[in-house]
Amino acid sequence: MASKRRGKPASEPAEAPLGPCIVVIFGVSGDLAKRKLLPALYNLAAQRRLPQKFAVIGIARRDIPEETFRNYLRKEVRPLLSGRIDEAVWKDLVRRCFFVPGDFDDSHTYVRLRERLGKLDRQFETGGNVVFYLATASEYFAPVVEHCEKAGLSKEKEAFFRRFVVEKPFGRDLESARALNHRLRRVLRERQIYRIDHYLGKETVQNLLVFRFGNGIFEPIWNRRYVDHVQITVAEDLGVEQRGGYYEDSGALRDMIPNHMCQLLSLTAMEPPISFQADAVRDEQSKVLRAVAPLTPESVLERCVRGQYGAGVLDRKKVPGYRSEPRVAPKSSTETFVALKLFVDSWRWADVPFYLRTGKRLPCRATEIVIQFKRVPLMLFRQVPVEHVSRNQLVIRIQPDEGIALSFQAKVPGTSVRIGSVDMNFRYHDYFGERPATGYERLLHDCMSGDATLFQREDMLEAAWSVVAPIQEVWKALPARGFPNYAAGTWGPKEAESMMTQDGRRWRGCGA
Repeated sequence: MASKRRGKPASEPAEAPLGPCIVVIFGVSGDLAKRKLLPALYNLAAQRRLPQKFAVIGIARRDIPEETFRNYLRKEVRPLLSGRIDEAVWKDLVRRCFFVPGDFDDSHTYVRLRERLGKLDRQFETGGNVVFYLATASEYFAPVVEHCEKAGLSKEKEAFFRRFVVEKPFGRDLESARALNHRLRRVLRERQIYRIDHYLGKETVQNLLVFRFGNGIFEPIWNRRYVDHVQITVAEDLGVEQRGGYYEDSGALRDMIPNHMCQLLSLTAMEPPISFQADAVRDEQSKVLRAVAPLTPESVLERCVRGQYGAGVLDRKKVPGYRSEPRVAPKSSTETFVALKLFVDSWRWADVPFYLRTGKRLPCRATEIVIQFKRVPLMLFRQVPVEHVSRNQLVIRIQPDEGIALSFQAKVPGTSVRIGSVDMNFRYHDYFGERPATGYERLLHDCMSGDATLFQREDMLEAAWSVVAPIQEVWKALPARGFPNYAAGTWGPKEAESMMTQDGRRWRGCGA
């Protein structure tokens, strides 16, 4: 059953207009700015969601004239825009883009930035409001903020705000995350720090709150009495591409679990917040992460699986193994796949396992949350093979085909009792239409408006790293053996499948 588009929702409150501001992008020549941030700003402009009093300053090491920077936008960024391009909007955005050259660790860069901010603030009447976006390597996060403080750029007044957006990875482990938090908090207030996770810009992730707490039929069964287990999968069909150097230092565990996966886990398992205000929502997310049962060294060995892809076939094409990728060590022991079995020690979720899985070079690209409900008593169906009485399953698809599907049982027409599984399938594209998006539009808009709901708070981040810490310790003490242990184009090492089958369960395959 596919949902049909029914037009505009009956109730759609007007979005409050954004106040004036300047967005400063450190690392404007990098891939993130080119592919995500600048296209997202264009999409916001095309949707008439940017303020009239607005400008962008890009900072990079290249010492180039401003017009050369604008030519870069036209040649490199414009081809990456999706959908029909409104030339007037694009030209207006380019006109508002400016450039400051300089090294991030050079104090003179921040003096030049301060001077340029002053001029543009007067020209565009932005009232002193600035969002600083750190699209840089992680080692520059604290130094950039500290240099801004020394140059007098970070201090807020009642009349204006100064906000700092920090990309992942936010630390390498619990200790380094705490150290980075400490350095930032010496200069900034917590409300000035926006630790960004682009997965939370996805419509379906945001809709989790509305879906759970805005529908009376789901919340009563969202607990251990009715739910058998939960699966969260973030699968990528791509390899590491040109990011081998970064991935060698990170690996799948650091890259995905403390941010994307823990955020999805907390939104799935959280209690109802007292409101949709930022701290009310994040209070409940933090409680979930702090309630994750700590892993002992023994349970790490039993409930945590790591893998590395070897050569294989994907989409009928041969693809190389991880160790053959650019900037990867020939005998690398870096994991490209992680599967975990976690428990949330709360009244709602006692004894309900949460299975998390993420990996590179899997059969497809898919991010989804699966709520697997318990099987009904079978006494009514003694004459029906047990395998034909499927369990109800709710699938929340986050990418690439955003939507929600619910499966239930129905009798197949005929004289005998035969049971078939039926799907109710809602797709965002079918119902609300589609507009160009990078996943950063909502997050950038929220930064400018001061809504921190979708950003990680200090305690949330440290709680997430606490979940990962025991795994890091064991895996560091016991290096991986037998890598590579899964072929590209498969669903990971056999140990991940065994972790499910020994519990009498199985992973949901992509598109299943």
